[in-house]
Amino acid sequence: MRTGLALVSLGFVLIRLASGHYILADSYIGQDFFNDWTWQTMDDPTHGRVNYVDKGTAMASNLSYSTGPTFVMRADNTNIVGPNDRGRNSVRIISNKAYAESVVVLDLLHMPTGCTTWPAFWTLSEQGPWPQGGEIDIVEGVNLNTVNLASLHTTPGCSTAQERFQTGTTVSTNCDASVNFNQGCGVNFQKPASYGAPFNTMGGGYFVMSRDATNGIQIWYWPRNDKNVPEEVRNPDTPGLTSAPIIAPDPSWGPPEATFPTSDTCDYNSHFDAHQMIFDLTFCGDFAGNAYATSGCGGTCEDLVDNQPEAFSNAYWEINSLRVYTPM
Repeated sequence: MRTGLALVSLGFVLIRLASGHYILADSYIGQDFFNDWTWQTMDDPTHGRVNYVDKGTAMASNLSYSTGPTFVMRADNTNIVGPNDRGRNSVRIISNKAYAESVVVLDLLHMPTGCTTWPAFWTLSEQGPWPQGGEIDIVEGVNLNTVNLASLHTTPGCSTAQERFQTGTTVSTNCDASVNFNQGCGVNFQKPASYGAPFNTMGGGYFVMSRDATNGIQIWYWPRNDKNVPEEVRNPDTPGLTSAPIIAPDPSWGPPEATFPTSDTCDYNSHFDAHQMIFDLTFCGDFAGNAYATSGCGGTCEDLVDNQPEAFSNAYWEINSLRVYTPM
């Protein structure tokens, strides 16, 4: 809770959780993404019409760059994709470090949007192989969606209650990746402008994910202009919020948009281990492709990807900062 208590240790920023104190472990701002993350170039495991490029190619072709504190990753929006090409050029990056119990704070200015797009910010077990160790989807949607979807994907034996302490709407309750074509257990957010074009029009916003064996996994969201954004989320570097910057993901923030509590049928320690973080942007594939026919987009998913590069002018991530707090 936001108690007004000053928590200072060796000059580091702290987070106070019900289960203990958390300290700022890593900040990723601007050039940090080039230095501390890996550009992945594998075939898309979700069968998207995408060609993930390496860091050098991304920088040389202006698909990824840093302007001051902001970091941008985008899809190619100038070239036709040939029939024998792997897909449209895009970027998928993964953090070099993995985190177990932690609080992740994302300040996001712009997310990819448009027909065929499938962007996600998520965490994945470092040890694996997937789905061992779990997957946590923090930001995800497809095509012209305007509502964010948060989900878990796990090995068998993990499920959630339909009704729980959250403002979002439960979409599915079985987290087992082998069930229902890997739907996972998902929650649609209820706050406005949580995804897609409305999110970008509002100037972006803040996503916070906390995970620990006591409280489970919780995800909050605030639009940038929301008067209820905690100061420690909006301005984490500002001195004197009390006498030190403190983040307290607790009832003073209000209920999370999505919660996956340990009190439900999902043992935390056996389903979740240390996770790396991933930003990616794919097209069509298992989610956006299957949803395309009812998305309100015209033509076919693959034809748009291949032949209409101008459709991808808004298919980019623009990140102000990403901060990770871990137990002291």
